[in-house]
Amino acid sequence: MISKKMIQALNKQLNNELYSAYLYLSMSSYANSAGLKGAANWFMVQYQEEMVHFIKFYDYINSQGIHVALASMDAPPNEFGSLLSMYEQALIHEQFITRSINEWMELAVKEKDHATQIFLQWFVTEQVEEEASAGDVIARLKMAGEKGAGLLMVDGELAARVFTPPPATAA
Repeated sequence: MISKKMIQALNKQLNNELYSAYLYLSMSSYANSAGLKGAANWFMVQYQEEMVHFIKFYDYINSQGIHVALASMDAPPNEFGSLLSMYEQALIHEQFITRSINEWMELAVKEKDHATQIFLQWFVTEQVEEEASAGDVIARLKMAGEKGAGLLMVDGELAARVFTPPPATAA
């Protein structure tokens, strides 16, 4: 049986994932308004991935016979500064999500909740990729510069990112 502490943790993370989607949707719109169509695409793909993460938590919580508790949340920022600043903010956010996932994994281990440990393992692995993805863009932007041809080159590369849903997994 899943503990009350674990239920609260899972619901908190479900809401963190929904906020992540909300944040990346805002970033996509901001990039689009700045004429950075590639970055807008990259953030839109990130939004779609976060919605998959949200649904994974939603399905898992429901599969445990628990009612999902959606929480109100603050609106994400609407202004982000430079493209480099946006990706640095995205990386900081992903590091926050990684810390949260790790905290919930530690709780699942402490409570000997093996099913939740198995469920969370996918997210532990996913967060390595999430941080690396944002970090790679940051490195490219720092090399290319934030104006002119270098920025346009990186923006063009970001346009190539496509959303690929993960294989279906049992909750």
